[in-house]
Amino acid sequence: MPTYEVSLPDQMESKITRVVQEGEFLNREQAIEELLSRGISVYNETQSTTEEEFDDGLGGVDDYGDPALRDDSVDDGHTF
Repeated sequence: MPTYEVSLPDQMESKITRVVQEGEFLNREQAIEELLSRGISVYNETQSTTEEEFDDGLGGVDDYGDPALRDDSVDDGHTF
């Protein structure tokens, strides 16, 4: 199994120590491994949801670009 050396902010270090002391995890290694796994899982779900939002067939930004940035001189006859 690969190993990594990571620098963590003091606040995150304190949170990991607290959850281990509260018995949520057996030790720091298990806590860090599980928390990273959960974070990656949530990240992957967020990425797939974001991609699906533009694939709804309604002409999202990915299909046509940002309407505010288009240089279309199409006059639809409506004025305000």
